[in-house]
Amino acid sequence: MAKTLSRFTIEPKGEDYLLLIEDEDGETMEISATLEQLDLLGETIDELLEKDDADEE
Repeated sequence: MAKTLSRFTIEPKGEDYLLLIEDEDGETMEISATLEQLDLLGETIDELLEKDDADEE
């Protein structure tokens, strides 16, 4: 079963970035990502939000 996102942060770490993702139980997952990966993540989120907005109209 998927856990619910509680909060997340993104911090610079050297040439990459560190994503800290915390779930509803307070468990934290650390993920290292490049700038390109963060760009792709942002684009994907934007596309999904735009689709949701279009579906609501």
